[in-house]
Amino acid sequence: MSTLVTGHAGFIGSHLVDTLLAEGEEVVGLDNRDPFYPTAVKEGNLAAARDHQGFLDLEGDIRDPAIYERIPPEVNRIVHLAALAGVRPSIREPARYQSVNLEGTTRLLEFAREREIGRFVFASSSSVYGNNEKVPFSEDDPVDYPISPYAATKRAGELLCHTWAHLFEMRVICLRFFTVYGPRQRPDLAIHKFARLLDQGEPLPMFGDGTTRRDYTYIDDVIQGVTGAIGWVDRAPEGAFQIVNLGESQTVSLQEMIDTLAQAMEVEPEIRQLPEQPGDVEQTWADVTRARELLGYDPRVAFPEGIRRFVEWYREEGRG
Repeated sequence: MSTLVTGHAGFIGSHLVDTLLAEGEEVVGLDNRDPFYPTAVKEGNLAAARDHQGFLDLEGDIRDPAIYERIPPEVNRIVHLAALAGVRPSIREPARYQSVNLEGTTRLLEFAREREIGRFVFASSSSVYGNNEKVPFSEDDPVDYPISPYAATKRAGELLCHTWAHLFEMRVICLRFFTVYGPRQRPDLAIHKFARLLDQGEPLPMFGDGTTRRDYTYIDDVIQGVTGAIGWVDRAPEGAFQIVNLGESQTVSLQEMIDTLAQAMEVEPEIRQLPEQPGDVEQTWADVTRARELLGYDPRVAFPEGIRRFVEWYREEGRG
């Protein structure tokens, strides 16, 4: 099998590439090296992959029709991780998020249709649930009220995927990721950003009173879920469509996250309390029953252990 991974130079994408290559798969990566965070970080993410003969690294934009001409005909699966990420930046640049996340996804789905690539995995987000009061979040819950442009684009992406699955008998699965963390985490995300500030002796910006809660999901568990999803599209009947949560099914408050990280780094945190930010949800919490049943998903890394592993990586490699 040969798999196209979009966004392969990023956090989740680079871990997936390493896993697939280790399993003997051929991988084509497509990433535009968006300067949302330093390109050097993304190049470092690919250091191990470059040693594999079965890896092809393409740099380009998923909205550019010309880039698809460079994708080898052997590709018979797509894992679509490329997107503009982040709730708060999407409020500042909603049109750009719409362009990348919706136009880009549409072009990729059309490429899959034209090449008759019937296996498609789409990276969605827990943000589609908005401020759903029912917890844990189930895939059958209503998701009609996103509270950020980013969330709206992810929900719209799911609907596009359903349409292509229905019209063209593609096997499509949408994975709703819940706050993924671990080695190589984007430097703008809270755990990585707070680790850097603690390391530098700077105060931590805490938006709100610290009671907002997140279902933090360790990267190894997420990758196990993504590979399970790849297996699902390989064996599912034509036209099959699913939406699946990937989380730890546990919640941690913002204050607990800060305390756990500070303890692992052996630093006393200084907190700078700030107003809550528009677009931020109050809590996330995944019901992973469907993931267990369909994908064999089995998240195992508890939050304190995941933070310990992250801090170990940060001290060895992440400071740069």
